[in-house]
Amino acid sequence: MGTFKSTDEAREFFRGDRFATDNGMRIDELFDGGCVCSMELTDAHRNAYGGTMGGVIFTLGDFAFAVSSNNDYQPTVALTVNVNFTAQPKGKRLIASSKCVKSGRTTCVYDIRVTDETGRDVALFACTGFKLTQ
Repeated sequence: MGTFKSTDEAREFFRGDRFATDNGMRIDELFDGGCVCSMELTDAHRNAYGGTMGGVIFTLGDFAFAVSSNNDYQPTVALTVNVNFTAQPKGKRLIASSKCVKSGRTTCVYDIRVTDETGRDVALFACTGFKLTQ
């Protein structure tokens, strides 16, 4: 394992990420090079058209990036994020799967795939992180 000795230790640390956790985002799995995070969608996550707010989808992807990149090296922050929203989710659950593409001395690159409970792609992220010196 990386920075965190267990998934429970990562969960405890990221309880401090109030925006994500207050919106129902949780860490399901943590492993070397990535993680899986998810959330249940509620009416509070809807936009004026009744669809899921893009910011909710973005926050779940950003949360998965934070969890996985900070397991690699702490502290790591987002430097750039490119996101392609591919479809509105169906159902009531979103899942973000993160995978490390490259972890260098000062930067890292992660791919994050957000799907709904049917397995349909909702958003694809390419995230570059910057490893801060401690």
